[in-house]
Amino acid sequence: MNKLFLAAGLTALMGTSAMAQQIGVSVARFDDNGLTVMRNGMTAFDEANDDVSLQIEDATDDVAKQLDQINNFIASGVDAIIVNAVDTNATEAMSNAAAAAGVPLVYVNRQPVNMDTLPEGQAFVASNEIESGTLAAFQMCRQLRAEGKSGGATAYMLMGQLSNQAAVQRSKDFHDVIGMDMCNFITLIDEQTANWSRDEANDLMTNWISSGEPFDAVFGNNDEMALGAIQAMKAAGISMDDVVVGGVDATSDALLSMQAGEMDVTVFQDLAGQGAGSIETAIALINGDEVDQTVFIPFKLVTPDNIGDFIE
Repeated sequence: MNKLFLAAGLTALMGTSAMAQQIGVSVARFDDNGLTVMRNGMTAFDEANDDVSLQIEDATDDVAKQLDQINNFIASGVDAIIVNAVDTNATEAMSNAAAAAGVPLVYVNRQPVNMDTLPEGQAFVASNEIESGTLAAFQMCRQLRAEGKSGGATAYMLMGQLSNQAAVQRSKDFHDVIGMDMCNFITLIDEQTANWSRDEANDLMTNWISSGEPFDAVFGNNDEMALGAIQAMKAAGISMDDVVVGGVDATSDALLSMQAGEMDVTVFQDLAGQGAGSIETAIALINGDEVDQTVFIPFKLVTPDNIGDFIE
């Protein structure tokens, strides 16, 4: 009987964290609101599953530091690696290092430059960026038309880091939409990078306002920059009823701003779902399961009309 109890005890131990899959995670930066939501999705999954153990590192927007983190994960013998890339143009070296060591690798949220040539045992979990900027820009176009501005409107665009595929794609999406017959009444006055930052966007928007050029819309590649632009406009005494402002991510701050009548459009990116999905994909790769190399989680348009669906 004692032997049976001992065997049962060993079996129980083997099914707990003693046998947990070790996964190293390198996140581009911890001080980004959107990426914090993604990271929280990862930690929530970790806490709910005893068979997973995460080691999450902050790359502090430093490519060299992120490469060091990946090499350290490999040296420590992790079962898989998840990367939210600082620079999506630097992912080939990461893929090569992981492939050479035989360690499964999952990119999350930011599309690697070598997406079309990812080695076996590697995948990408995110949302299709063609949807994000297109949904936001088209809704802004519709709103401007509804406000009687189809005879001519002007806009500014705040871009993310240009080394980042999402910034490039979302900016292209905006250009593509205002090139459509329905939306070509919109003229882009200027577009500059604010590096995903609320503070940098505030400064850039302040400079644009000081030029005295009238404008009707501001599109931010993410909510943080859109919120920075709103801060600058409010400080300059501009009524938010006179400007259409759009962003991407549907962060909690953005939703609060929309409820306050400031932000007009955002796009829900299920960042927590991406975080959890990246872990699920990593576990599947560890187990040798068949995995699609691209796992897309849909974007959803958010406006004052449907914000109630996203508040929680």
